[in-house]
Amino acid sequence: MDFPDAYQLWADAHVFFGTTFIPSPADVSDPLTKRSDAWEKRLAEQTPNGRLLRQNALFDTLSGSGKLHLLHVTHALEQISQQGALYPSGGCLVGSIYCAPLTAADRGFRMHNLASYVLTKEAPAFLAKLGVTDRAPTPLIFEIDTPPEAYRGLAGVDYLRLGLIHLKIYSHLEYLLSKGERHRLRETVVGRVKNSAAFLASAAAVVYQGTHIAAEPFLRLLDETIPRLPILGYLYFEAVAEYLMLHSTSRHTRRLAEFGELNNWLYKEMLFASFPNMAGKFDLAKFRPRPEHLANLIHQIDPTIDTTHASVYLVERISYLVVARLFTSGQVPEVWRHTRWEFESISIQLGPLLGHLIHRELRTFGRYPDFYFYFDQYKALQAWNYWNHMDIVAPFNGTIPKGEIGINPAYPNLNYRVWRAEQDDTGHLHPDEQLSLTIAPRLVDIKYTLMRNNQWSAAPNAA
Repeated sequence: MDFPDAYQLWADAHVFFGTTFIPSPADVSDPLTKRSDAWEKRLAEQTPNGRLLRQNALFDTLSGSGKLHLLHVTHALEQISQQGALYPSGGCLVGSIYCAPLTAADRGFRMHNLASYVLTKEAPAFLAKLGVTDRAPTPLIFEIDTPPEAYRGLAGVDYLRLGLIHLKIYSHLEYLLSKGERHRLRETVVGRVKNSAAFLASAAAVVYQGTHIAAEPFLRLLDETIPRLPILGYLYFEAVAEYLMLHSTSRHTRRLAEFGELNNWLYKEMLFASFPNMAGKFDLAKFRPRPEHLANLIHQIDPTIDTTHASVYLVERISYLVVARLFTSGQVPEVWRHTRWEFESISIQLGPLLGHLIHRELRTFGRYPDFYFYFDQYKALQAWNYWNHMDIVAPFNGTIPKGEIGINPAYPNLNYRVWRAEQDDTGHLHPDEQLSLTIAPRLVDIKYTLMRNNQWSAAPNAA
């Protein structure tokens, strides 16, 4: 298929918050545009915490001038110090040093609730799983001088929008595989899509035809399809997390809203309550809470949630995300039984889905795991190039402003300092020892990230 240029692809993979008043002629012909606008309005205006989608602590941090303070968590400080460098990891922030915001207070730095969960619960659980008892996770405080030319807008990368980028990168690197391997890979992903047509058609019918599908059969079909289309696990997770954060009215959620924060503990607790082995792996392709257990699971996490409403919402929201993130823009497969189940044909209508499938498949496909690092490194190079072009110093996860923020490791002349921090009895962090560490623009191998193994970085990325 013909691809837009890399700049356009990366621009389309970002969400530009606060720019909806700027018209985009290219969107006029897209049948999904009105539905996307309706969803934005619904989330912002018809949910208890919708205002936090535009007015939140993360955006306050990013739009401020002067110094930027961020928390990074590691459990391998000794090894990192020996190397003298901290490497970014892939995942939802593509190629960043995974962090969360810190707010200066009278008693030190106050952690964003995402940061406090990672530091006090998630990272210790991972170490316990590894049987590590001789050390605790180490909080690192980064202080970054925001350069005067830094981008003042809010452009967050949405990893669910990276499908076409994955497909284009594979088209450049596919000759690392033999002719037979390339053919087998294509046949594998096409077969996965063909055998998932019932779910894809159902989602399209909900979005474009307004078809009503009851929650139980829809979620059951979703559950059956996730093993064939692992990206659906990510969409499912993001939809549930979004619902919990926007609809919770618990005391803890309301308290965090006063600080301008969405309650990240909700989806974290739900994830690890339903999948305790996810600590250290964070493989959302395995996110498959059984439909018959979903309501009880949600109610255990937050009794204020209306689980009947949640189920109806998830049918509509997941259907929208499937069409918006996995179908090629402007393409609406109408008659699925007439589809030509060939790679080139499917890439026209479902290019983003094929890209996500290939990206996932290559992790375990034949000899390609040996090359997989270079696939993600290639992607990171493109991201850094785009961020530098836009003067983005601190990219963030734009699926929803949870608090996930990164440091662009390739930004020219980035001026920063890093300290090992200590936590006091009130939960505040204090710089304790300044460290001589360099942020290196080279991805750490996926097997060395904290949330996947036991060395080097601490980057609980969601992809």
